Formats: sequence, C-alpha cells, structure tokens
Amino acid sequence: MADQTSATGADAPRTRLVVLDMAGTTVADDGLVERSFDAAAAELGVVAGTERHREMVAYVRDTMGESKISVFRALFGDEEQAQRGNRAFEAAYHDLVDQGHCAPLPGAEQAIRELRAAGLTVVLTTGFSGPTQQRILDALGWQGLADLVLCPADAGGRGRPYPDLALAALLRTGAADDVRELAVVGDTGYDMRCGASAGAGVVAGVLTGAHGADRLRADGATDVLASVAELPALLKR
Repeated sequence: MADQTSATGADAPRTRLVVLDMAGTTVADDGLVERSFDAAAAELGVVAGTERHREMVAYVRDTMGESKISVFRALFGDEEQAQRGNRAFEAAYHDLVDQGHCAPLPGAEQAIRELRAAGLTVVLTTGFSGPTQQRILDALGWQGLADLVLCPADAGGRGRPYPDLALAALLRTGAADDVRELAVVGDTGYDMRCGASAGAGVVAGVLTGAHGADRLRADGATDVLASVAELPALLKR
C-alpha cells in the first residue's frame, strides 16, 4: 500500500461527492496519449526523434491531465494548427480504442460501484473531448457506471489545473453542501491542483498514471494511494 498522509481529520466533513479522473486513474493509459500525440505531431510536420519533438513530448508528459486542445494551443500557438492537431490526436486515440487498447485499471470498476453503494455520488472527468470520453466509456461498457461524466466543454471549456471540472460536478449533481465534502482523485499534478483549488476536503493522487508521489504531493495531494482500488477504504476512515 502506498503512503497515505491525509490532511483530513475527525472534524472534517464526510465525503459525499467523488470526482474521478479517467486515463491513468480508472482507465489504463499504457502510452495511448503519447502514441496519439506522435500521430498528431506527424500530421503537423513534427518529425519524431528531433529536438522539437522531444521538447513537445516532455511538455505533454508534464501537462498530463490538462484539456488536450489547450495543450495543442500551447505547443503550436496558431488556432488552426491547434485544432488540426487535436483532430488528428482524437482520430488516432479513437483508432487505438477501437483496436482494443483500452482497459479499466484493476479494481477501478469495483471501487466505483462500492462508493456508489455506500451512498456517495461519483463523477468521471477527463481532459479529453466529449466524443473521446464517450468512446472510452462505450469500449469499457461503463455507460451508467457513474452518476455523471464531464469533459472540459461541460465546464465552460477550461480543464485542469483549474477547479472548474470539480466545481461543475458539485453544481451539476448538488450532491454536496460544502466543497470540503468533495474528493478529487487523479494521477497527475494537474488533478491535484484542480482539487486543491476547488477546496476539496480530499485530494487523492494515485500511482497508476503519469506522475509520481513527489509531484502529486507538491501539487496538493492530501493522500497518495497505490491505486484507485484503495479509495473506498480511505473515504471510510
């Protein structure tokens, strides 16, 4: 079991709403984001193995969790180029999902069902577009697994590290009366910053995705878990 250094205590409000990231947290990534980015970069004339390509890949890794169109805007500047790159990225990702390169992380589905059975509201969020999110849910047979699913477009267009997705989950569900009743869970520093900025009582990082424990804690994690399978036990404490 990973280190759990919770900032919550006996006086903390009980968690009522859980906002879960998808890729890297509940869904195995297995390099799909980077493979899809490589296809998008090639579409825009960036040659694999060049210094420019290496710098871009480093940026993609560092900003895992952010809205993908925002990443392409930062990398290419020009809106037309960014939109073209994002379309190529999504097409490549969809192809990989359709080829069967999409699987739940061990214990993820059980954890979600356990949380909901305990009376908690669960929202699945992503930095992908709505169509890509739905493609993943269809591939996993997860339609209806969570109470709600959200992508950046559902929260005004800004993804992580902004608090918008977490706060949109609270506003859309009405499941919590206080932001401290919110738990935000993800595998990236941007997930942690989203939760911390939203005022969530629990901001839990998992070690099944992009970033390690040091980055997660530095960006606001109250807890670091080996995987999302440990989440129900954490929230019962």
